Amino acid sequence: MAPAITLRFLLTLAFVFALASCGEKPPPLARLASSDIVLAFGDSLTYGTGAGPDEAYPKVLSGLIGRQVVGAGVPGETTTDGLERLPAVLDEIKPRLMLLCMGGNDMLRNSDPASIESNLRAMVQMARARGIGVALIGVPTPELFGSPPEFYGRLAKTLSLPLENKVMQEVLFDHGLKSDPIHPNAKGYRRVAEAVAALLRRAGAV
Repeated sequence: MAPAITLRFLLTLAFVFALASCGEKPPPLARLASSDIVLAFGDSLTYGTGAGPDEAYPKVLSGLIGRQVVGAGVPGETTTDGLERLPAVLDEIKPRLMLLCMGGNDMLRNSDPASIESNLRAMVQMARARGIGVALIGVPTPELFGSPPEFYGRLAKTLSLPLENKVMQEVLFDHGLKSDPIHPNAKGYRRVAEAVAALLRRAGAV
């Protein structure tokens, strides 16, 4: 009887921990009014390379959260490029929230991870200085079974950012969700949009 009780206890404990992990709340974001604008800032993964204009994740996300989501993705852009471009985009769009998804092109060019992290940090701080909330989307390293580098989690922790650090890895490891080796297809982008929408709900933004 004792072994059975122990096994049952361990299984229950594992289930409780799993539930706790799934329901863990990210750092909070300000609630978005229906008129507030969300800026999706990034590279080709934000632009929607590999799918149609209406199938990119920002466009799909807009329908899921009932807010205007402006996609500002530039294919091939690095975090250094993004840092230079961001001020003008923020001043033009005047978003209430920015979704930041960058770093993949830096990694493809074997850029120094410390430099990528520094650029991402500067972009977050630039947005916050304008009163704009920020959520971060991690990108996996461009290698077989690559995962998002540690700096995404470190930035999320030190800057108290909501972080979606799994969906890009899951999508880019699933051939049925990709249009080419490094870009999702329409189904993949919808999966990304659904994960980001769930993150925003858990953070209280919508």
